[in-house]
Amino acid sequence: MSALLRDEDPDPPDRLPAGPLYVPVRPGFSGCAVRYFRTPLGGRTAVGFTSENRLTGTLGPGQAWVRLGEPALRALAAALGVTTLTVDPTFTAPAPAPVTRMPSPSALRHV
Repeated sequence: MSALLRDEDPDPPDRLPAGPLYVPVRPGFSGCAVRYFRTPLGGRTAVGFTSENRLTGTLGPGQAWVRLGEPALRALAAALGVTTLTVDPTFTAPAPAPVTRMPSPSALRHV
């Protein structure tokens, strides 16, 4: 029976570090800042890609990036309360179109 218990480990294996990641960034006050995204359910997530091709294939060739190890990205995210890391996401929604002007109150109809 003890052999059976050793073979059926209910705990998942330890997570292996993803290694150096290509992390999307945006301009910040003192250089650049990591971009955080939303999961399909609305939670915040840090995002990293295992290759530059995967990053540009998902976010486009104009996306700036830096190389960070997984532990460094997790530490930066944790400081902001972000505990999820998504590696190599394959789907992103397009950025919302900028609002050019608000309609005047008289243009809005009340139902």
